[in-house]
Amino acid sequence: MSKGKVIDMEKKRTDIPFRKWIKTGIVILITLLLLFLIFTNIFIVKEGEYKIVRQFGEIKRVISDPGIHIKVPFMQTVTTLPKYQMTLDVEQSEINTKDKKRMIIDNYAIWKIEDPESLIINARTMESAEARMEEFVYSVVRSELGQLNYDEIINDENSSRGSLNDRVTEQVNELLKKDQYGIVVSDVRIKRTDLPAENEQSVYTRMISERESTAQDYLSQGDAEKNKIMAETDREYQEMISKAKADAEVIRSEGEGEAAQIYNEAFSKDPEFYRLFRTLESYKKTINDQTVIILPSNSPYARLLQGYVE
Repeated sequence: MSKGKVIDMEKKRTDIPFRKWIKTGIVILITLLLLFLIFTNIFIVKEGEYKIVRQFGEIKRVISDPGIHIKVPFMQTVTTLPKYQMTLDVEQSEINTKDKKRMIIDNYAIWKIEDPESLIINARTMESAEARMEEFVYSVVRSELGQLNYDEIINDENSSRGSLNDRVTEQVNELLKKDQYGIVVSDVRIKRTDLPAENEQSVYTRMISERESTAQDYLSQGDAEKNKIMAETDREYQEMISKAKADAEVIRSEGEGEAAQIYNEAFSKDPEFYRLFRTLESYKKTINDQTVIILPSNSPYARLLQGYVE
Protein backbone atom coordinates (compact mmCIF):
# COMPACT_ATOMS: atom_id res chain seq x y z
CA MET A 1 0.00 0.00 0.00
CA SER A 2 1.17 3.48 -0.71
CA LYS A 3 1.73 5.87 2.10
CA GLY A 4 -0.81 8.37 0.67
CA LYS A 5 -3.64 5.91 1.22
CA VAL A 6 -2.77 5.07 4.81
CA ILE A 7 -5.39 6.26 7.37
CA ASP A 8 -4.39 6.96 10.96
CA MET A 9 -7.31 5.45 12.88
CA GLU A 10 -6.05 6.74 16.25
CA LYS A 11 -6.16 10.34 15.07
CA LYS A 12 -9.64 9.88 13.60
CA ARG A 13 -10.98 8.36 16.80
CA THR A 14 -9.75 11.39 18.87
CA ASP A 15 -11.13 14.08 16.44
CA ILE A 16 -14.75 12.85 16.42
CA PRO A 17 -15.58 13.42 20.20
CA PHE A 18 -13.89 16.79 20.18
CA ARG A 19 -16.10 18.01 17.36
CA LYS A 20 -19.18 16.71 19.15
CA TRP A 21 -18.27 18.68 22.27
CA ILE A 22 -17.76 21.83 20.22
CA LYS A 23 -21.20 21.46 18.64
CA THR A 24 -22.81 20.79 22.01
CA GLY A 25 -21.10 23.83 23.53
CA ILE A 26 -22.26 26.03 20.67
CA VAL A 27 -25.86 24.82 21.10
CA ILE A 28 -25.74 25.44 24.84
CA LEU A 29 -24.23 28.89 24.31
CA ILE A 30 -26.88 29.82 21.78
CA THR A 31 -29.59 28.51 24.12
CA LEU A 32 -28.23 30.50 27.04
CA LEU A 33 -27.98 33.57 24.83
CA LEU A 34 -31.57 33.16 23.72
CA LEU A 35 -32.71 32.66 27.31
CA PHE A 36 -30.74 35.72 28.35
CA LEU A 37 -32.31 37.77 25.59
CA ILE A 38 -35.77 36.52 26.48
CA PHE A 39 -35.46 37.13 30.22
CA THR A 40 -33.80 40.53 29.82
CA ASN A 41 -36.57 41.68 27.51
CA ILE A 42 -39.49 40.42 29.56
CA PHE A 43 -41.07 43.03 31.81
CA ILE A 44 -43.91 42.91 34.33
CA VAL A 45 -46.63 45.54 34.60
CA LYS A 46 -47.75 45.92 38.23
CA GLU A 47 -50.85 47.43 39.74
CA GLY A 48 -50.59 51.20 40.06
CA GLU A 49 -48.14 51.82 37.18
CA TYR A 50 -47.91 52.46 33.47
CA LYS A 51 -45.30 50.90 31.19
CA ILE A 52 -44.34 52.92 28.11
CA VAL A 53 -42.55 50.95 25.38
CA ARG A 54 -40.43 53.15 23.12
CA GLN A 55 -38.48 52.31 20.00
CA PHE A 56 -35.71 54.74 19.15
CA GLY A 57 -37.53 57.36 21.28
CA GLU A 58 -40.90 56.86 19.59
CA ILE A 59 -43.75 55.55 21.76
CA LYS A 60 -44.98 52.19 20.49
CA ARG A 61 -47.17 50.98 23.33
CA VAL A 62 -48.66 52.22 26.61
CA ILE A 63 -49.57 49.33 28.90
CA SER A 64 -51.75 49.94 31.95
CA ASP A 65 -53.14 46.47 32.67
CA PRO A 66 -51.12 44.23 35.01
CA GLY A 67 -49.34 41.28 33.39
CA ILE A 68 -46.18 39.95 31.73
CA HIS A 69 -45.02 41.46 28.42
CA ILE A 70 -41.99 41.31 26.16
CA LYS A 71 -40.16 43.92 24.13
CA VAL A 72 -37.91 43.79 21.09
CA PRO A 73 -34.28 43.31 22.16
CA PHE A 74 -31.82 46.17 21.57
CA MET A 75 -34.46 48.27 19.86
CA GLN A 76 -37.10 48.98 22.46
CA THR A 77 -36.88 50.47 25.97
CA VAL A 78 -39.44 50.53 28.77
CA THR A 79 -40.25 53.54 30.98
CA THR A 80 -42.34 53.30 34.17
CA LEU A 81 -44.76 55.98 35.34
CA PRO A 82 -46.95 55.86 38.47
CA LYS A 83 -50.67 55.36 38.06
CA TYR A 84 -51.73 56.30 41.61
CA GLN A 85 -52.35 59.75 43.09
CA MET A 86 -49.31 61.75 44.16
CA THR A 87 -48.65 64.84 46.26
CA LEU A 88 -46.73 67.83 44.98
CA ASP A 89 -45.39 70.09 47.71
CA VAL A 90 -45.34 73.50 46.04
CA GLU A 91 -42.50 75.73 47.14
CA GLN A 92 -43.70 78.54 49.40
CA SER A 93 -43.97 81.95 47.78
CA GLU A 94 -44.68 85.55 48.73
CA ILE A 95 -47.78 87.32 47.38
CA ASN A 96 -49.55 90.66 47.86
CA THR A 97 -53.19 90.72 48.95
CA LYS A 98 -55.88 93.10 47.73
CA ASP A 99 -55.34 95.38 50.76
CA LYS A 100 -51.59 95.58 49.92
CA LYS A 101 -50.37 93.22 52.60
CA ARG A 102 -47.54 90.81 51.96
CA MET A 103 -47.87 87.21 53.04
CA ILE A 104 -46.18 83.85 52.48
CA ILE A 105 -48.31 81.04 51.04
CA ASP A 106 -47.38 77.35 51.23
CA ASN A 107 -49.48 75.05 48.99
CA TYR A 108 -49.71 71.40 48.05
CA ALA A 109 -51.46 69.68 45.16
CA ILE A 110 -52.92 66.17 44.76
CA TRP A 111 -52.48 64.92 41.18
CA LYS A 112 -52.25 61.83 38.97
CA ILE A 113 -51.26 60.86 35.43
CA GLU A 114 -54.23 60.12 33.18
CA ASP A 115 -52.55 60.14 29.76
CA PRO A 116 -48.92 58.97 30.02
CA GLU A 117 -48.38 59.29 26.27
CA SER A 118 -49.26 63.01 26.33
CA LEU A 119 -46.98 63.50 29.33
CA ILE A 120 -44.02 61.88 27.53
CA ILE A 121 -44.64 63.79 24.31
CA ASN A 122 -45.16 67.26 25.81
CA ALA A 123 -43.29 67.20 29.12
CA ARG A 124 -40.68 64.48 28.37
CA THR A 125 -40.27 63.56 32.04
CA MET A 126 -42.40 63.51 35.17
CA GLU A 127 -40.06 66.03 36.80
CA SER A 128 -40.69 68.50 33.97
CA ALA A 129 -44.43 67.98 34.29
CA GLU A 130 -44.26 68.66 38.05
CA ALA A 131 -42.24 71.82 37.41
CA ARG A 132 -44.84 73.12 34.96
CA MET A 133 -47.68 72.21 37.31
CA GLU A 134 -45.94 74.05 40.16
CA GLU A 135 -45.65 77.16 37.95
CA PHE A 136 -49.37 76.98 37.14
CA VAL A 137 -50.32 76.59 40.82
CA TYR A 138 -48.17 79.57 41.83
CA SER A 139 -49.57 81.74 39.04
CA VAL A 140 -53.22 80.93 39.79
CA VAL A 141 -52.83 81.23 43.57
CA ARG A 142 -51.10 84.59 43.21
CA SER A 143 -53.84 85.87 40.91
CA GLU A 144 -56.69 84.64 43.13
CA LEU A 145 -55.25 85.82 46.44
CA GLY A 146 -54.49 89.20 44.89
CA GLN A 147 -58.26 89.72 44.70
CA LEU A 148 -58.86 88.98 48.42
CA ASN A 149 -58.14 90.92 51.58
CA TYR A 150 -55.77 89.55 54.18
CA ASP A 151 -58.55 88.78 56.70
CA GLU A 152 -60.55 86.84 54.08
CA ILE A 153 -57.58 84.55 53.47
CA ILE A 154 -56.59 83.75 57.05
CA ASN A 155 -60.10 83.55 58.50
CA ASP A 156 -61.60 80.07 57.99
CA GLU A 157 -65.08 81.34 58.90
CA ASN A 158 -65.26 83.39 55.72
CA SER A 159 -66.73 81.58 52.71
CA SER A 160 -64.01 82.77 50.31
CA ARG A 161 -61.42 80.29 51.64
CA GLY A 162 -63.35 77.18 50.65
CA SER A 163 -64.29 78.40 47.18
CA LEU A 164 -60.71 79.60 46.65
CA ASN A 165 -59.35 76.03 46.68
CA ASP A 166 -61.97 74.93 44.15
CA ARG A 167 -61.26 77.86 41.84
CA VAL A 168 -57.50 77.29 41.94
CA THR A 169 -57.92 73.55 41.22
CA GLU A 170 -60.22 74.25 38.28
CA GLN A 171 -57.96 76.86 36.69
CA VAL A 172 -54.80 74.75 37.12
CA ASN A 173 -56.54 71.84 35.37
CA GLU A 174 -57.55 74.13 32.50
CA LEU A 175 -53.93 75.21 31.99
CA LEU A 176 -52.68 71.62 32.12
CA LYS A 177 -55.34 70.50 29.67
CA LYS A 178 -54.50 73.35 27.32
CA ASP A 179 -50.83 72.31 27.16
CA GLN A 180 -51.81 68.61 26.99
CA TYR A 181 -49.60 67.35 29.77
CA GLY A 182 -51.83 64.33 30.42
CA ILE A 183 -52.12 64.97 34.16
CA VAL A 184 -55.11 65.99 36.31
CA VAL A 185 -55.05 67.83 39.64
CA SER A 186 -57.75 66.64 42.03
CA ASP A 187 -57.13 69.21 44.76
CA VAL A 188 -55.00 72.25 45.56
CA ARG A 189 -54.85 73.32 49.21
CA ILE A 190 -53.25 76.12 51.19
CA LYS A 191 -51.12 74.36 53.77
CA ARG A 192 -49.88 77.42 55.64
CA THR A 193 -50.20 81.19 55.56
CA ASP A 194 -47.61 83.34 57.25
CA LEU A 195 -46.14 86.82 57.27
CA PRO A 196 -42.68 87.83 56.08
CA ALA A 197 -40.21 88.05 58.97
CA GLU A 198 -39.83 91.82 58.61
CA ASN A 199 -43.60 92.35 59.01
CA GLU A 200 -44.22 90.04 61.94
CA GLN A 201 -43.20 92.47 64.69
CA SER A 202 -45.34 95.32 63.36
CA VAL A 203 -48.33 92.98 63.07
CA TYR A 204 -47.77 91.66 66.59
CA THR A 205 -47.55 95.25 67.88
CA ARG A 206 -50.80 96.16 66.12
CA MET A 207 -52.50 93.04 67.47
CA ILE A 208 -51.37 93.88 71.02
CA SER A 209 -52.67 97.44 70.61
CA GLU A 210 -56.02 96.17 69.33
CA ARG A 211 -56.31 93.70 72.22
CA GLU A 212 -55.46 96.40 74.75
CA SER A 213 -58.07 98.69 73.19
CA THR A 214 -60.64 95.89 73.36
CA ALA A 215 -59.70 95.19 76.97
CA GLN A 216 -60.10 98.88 77.81
CA ASP A 217 -63.55 98.86 76.20
CA TYR A 218 -64.50 95.89 78.35
CA LEU A 219 -63.17 97.65 81.47
CA SER A 220 -65.11 100.82 80.62
CA GLN A 221 -68.28 98.82 80.07
CA GLY A 222 -67.67 97.02 83.36
CA ASP A 223 -67.16 100.29 85.24
CA ALA A 224 -70.34 101.74 83.72
CA GLU A 225 -72.29 98.64 84.66
CA LYS A 226 -70.81 98.74 88.17
CA ASN A 227 -71.80 102.39 88.63
CA LYS A 228 -75.27 101.63 87.32
CA ILE A 229 -75.69 98.74 89.76
CA MET A 230 -74.35 100.84 92.68
CA ALA A 231 -76.69 103.72 91.87
CA GLU A 232 -79.64 101.35 91.64
CA THR A 233 -78.64 99.72 94.92
CA ASP A 234 -78.27 103.11 96.65
CA ARG A 235 -81.68 104.17 95.38
CA GLU A 236 -83.30 100.99 96.62
CA TYR A 237 -81.47 101.39 99.96
CA GLN A 238 -82.72 104.96 100.41
CA GLU A 239 -86.24 103.91 99.50
CA MET A 240 -86.11 101.08 102.04
CA ILE A 241 -84.71 103.40 104.78
CA SER A 242 -87.33 106.08 104.04
CA LYS A 243 -90.11 103.53 104.12
CA ALA A 244 -88.75 102.03 107.36
CA LYS A 245 -88.53 105.46 108.99
CA ALA A 246 -92.06 106.31 107.91
CA ASP A 247 -93.33 103.00 109.24
CA ALA A 248 -91.40 103.62 112.49
CA GLU A 249 -92.96 107.07 112.89
CA VAL A 250 -96.42 105.63 112.35
CA ILE A 251 -95.77 102.86 114.88
CA ARG A 252 -94.22 105.34 117.33
CA SER A 253 -97.22 107.68 117.00
CA GLU A 254 -99.61 104.84 117.50
CA GLY A 255 -97.59 103.71 120.54
CA GLU A 256 -97.49 107.19 122.03
CA GLY A 257 -101.23 107.52 121.47
CA GLU A 258 -101.90 104.23 123.18
CA ALA A 259 -99.49 105.18 126.01
CA ALA A 260 -101.26 108.53 126.51
CA GLN A 261 -104.58 106.76 126.57
CA ILE A 262 -103.27 104.29 129.16
CA TYR A 263 -101.82 107.17 131.25
CA ASN A 264 -105.10 109.04 131.11
CA GLU A 265 -107.06 106.00 132.12
CA ALA A 266 -104.64 105.23 134.96
CA PHE A 267 -104.28 108.79 136.29
CA SER A 268 -107.99 109.55 136.04
CA LYS A 269 -108.58 106.99 138.76
CA ASP A 270 -106.49 109.06 141.34
CA PRO A 271 -106.04 112.70 140.32
CA GLU A 272 -104.09 113.57 143.49
CA PHE A 273 -101.55 110.87 142.80
CA TYR A 274 -101.27 112.09 139.24
CA ARG A 275 -100.50 115.62 140.34
CA LEU A 276 -97.89 114.25 142.80
CA PHE A 277 -96.35 112.16 140.06
CA ARG A 278 -96.15 115.11 137.68
CA THR A 279 -94.60 117.24 140.42
CA LEU A 280 -91.94 114.64 141.13
CA GLU A 281 -91.26 114.26 137.42
CA SER A 282 -90.72 118.00 137.16
CA TYR A 283 -88.23 117.84 140.02
CA LYS A 284 -86.20 115.26 138.12
CA LYS A 285 -85.77 117.76 135.32
CA THR A 286 -85.25 120.93 137.32
CA ILE A 287 -83.27 119.85 140.36
CA ASN A 288 -79.73 118.48 140.44
CA ASP A 289 -76.87 118.41 142.99
CA GLN A 290 -76.06 122.08 142.31
CA THR A 291 -79.60 123.41 142.76
CA VAL A 292 -80.43 125.68 145.71
CA ILE A 293 -84.13 126.03 146.54
CA ILE A 294 -85.55 128.51 149.04
CA LEU A 295 -89.01 127.57 150.16
CA PRO A 296 -91.29 128.88 152.91
CA SER A 297 -91.60 126.42 155.71
CA ASN A 298 -95.30 126.13 155.28
CA SER A 299 -95.23 125.38 151.55
CA PRO A 300 -96.58 122.01 150.53
CA TYR A 301 -93.28 121.11 148.91
CA ALA A 302 -91.29 121.93 152.03
CA ARG A 303 -93.70 120.11 154.20
CA LEU A 304 -93.41 117.08 151.87
CA LEU A 305 -89.63 117.18 152.11
CA GLN A 306 -89.83 117.38 155.86
CA GLY A 307 -92.02 114.29 155.97
CA TYR A 308 -95.41 115.83 156.52
CA VAL A 309 -97.85 114.09 154.26
CA GLU A 310 -101.12 115.37 155.77
